[in-house]
Amino acid sequence: MDPKIALMERAKEMEVEFIHLQFTDILGVMKNVAITIEQLEKALNNEIMFDGSSIDGFVRIEESDMYLRPDLSTFVVLPWTNYPREARLICDIYKADETPFEGCPRNTLKKVLKEAADMGYIMNVGPECEFFLFHTDEKGQPSLETHDNAGYFDLAPIDLGGNARKDMTMTLKEMGFEIEASHHEVAPGQHEIDFKYADALTTADNIMTFKMVVRLIAQRHGLHATFMPKPKFGVSGSGMHINMSLETLDGKNAFYDEGDEMKLSQVAYHFLGGVMEHAKGFTAITNPTVNSYKRLVPGYEAPILIAWSASNRSPLIRIPAKKENSTRIELRSPDPSANPYLALAAILKAGLDGIKNKIDPPTPVTSNVYHMEEQEMKEKGIEYLPGNIYEAVQFLSQDEVIKEALGEHTYEKFVDAVLYEWTEYSRYVSQWELDRYLRKF
Repeated sequence: MDPKIALMERAKEMEVEFIHLQFTDILGVMKNVAITIEQLEKALNNEIMFDGSSIDGFVRIEESDMYLRPDLSTFVVLPWTNYPREARLICDIYKADETPFEGCPRNTLKKVLKEAADMGYIMNVGPECEFFLFHTDEKGQPSLETHDNAGYFDLAPIDLGGNARKDMTMTLKEMGFEIEASHHEVAPGQHEIDFKYADALTTADNIMTFKMVVRLIAQRHGLHATFMPKPKFGVSGSGMHINMSLETLDGKNAFYDEGDEMKLSQVAYHFLGGVMEHAKGFTAITNPTVNSYKRLVPGYEAPILIAWSASNRSPLIRIPAKKENSTRIELRSPDPSANPYLALAAILKAGLDGIKNKIDPPTPVTSNVYHMEEQEMKEKGIEYLPGNIYEAVQFLSQDEVIKEALGEHTYEKFVDAVLYEWTEYSRYVSQWELDRYLRKF
């Protein structure tokens, strides 16, 4: 049976009345156009149009006609809807001339994935996405009051967010996620739900869906879920560690080598070398907000130095102990404010550059990099990640490999948005400044 006909029949059997055609803008914000079931055939024939000039970072008013092309594999009924039932389809953005829109983040990732496939590789990714749950006030606005005082791996009754997290997990399972773990994180009110790895495109789709579900279920519990990297001073921020590996087209883990001391293949070492070589260049993409850099500071487990290790969690990259099919590298700097499509595209492009140019990684570190003296760091060639988003954008502007991954349109629109935010932030007089200077001078 034709896949489109099969999908339409399935939607009718499940009594779906509304379908959300979802897509993501350059800043990583989910958007959607809702249609009725009567319009589904039109949508599946790629005939649904929207005004691209209304979306941040898309196009000018004279180029506004954009078309949504649904990915049929992403159809899922939203479990929290009864009657009328609602479903969603994730879409790619195409221009009126039927060519992929270069400002669509999903198209950006697909382009780099094709480059990997042409080299004989499929990228697999398992994310670890952290978030905070806060109480809301009498008007329903989020506060900074956490719903618990629990810590790492604590459980009820100390972890009062357990019920919300359980509902999030069950909802995600109903939507096809395979949940591997869920637990309380280090800071009060902080949580993590880990889902099984998948190919990079599916994982990026899943991250966007995950964030939508977490926020919606939190709201139903009278809580506000935020993926802001550092919502509170003095506690750990939220990261989105990226566990990744390359798979050959015949299904073997390209990162595993039984004969190597660390069980890593030459492909893995070169991929690692490329990621480290371009770490400064892609940090603006993996950590895209002013607030991201309040997390990347000493003392809270987030990495600040470009180093790697198989034995400790302080450097930028860790090699988890599992081997053979589970052999992977874990990049610890990204945070959940990142657009997952652009972040994975940039990271993959960096790794592929390492493979192409046989970039060897530096010597791994075995000691805690937080306790290293400046002289030792200098001797080992260990450098810092960018200290703020402005600095990160400067490194991005000098990295032709990462710019190529993004494409000219996305690069320019992304930088424009980030620098606008930086200018606004730089002009803002904060409470910290008032507390420090108002009486002093």
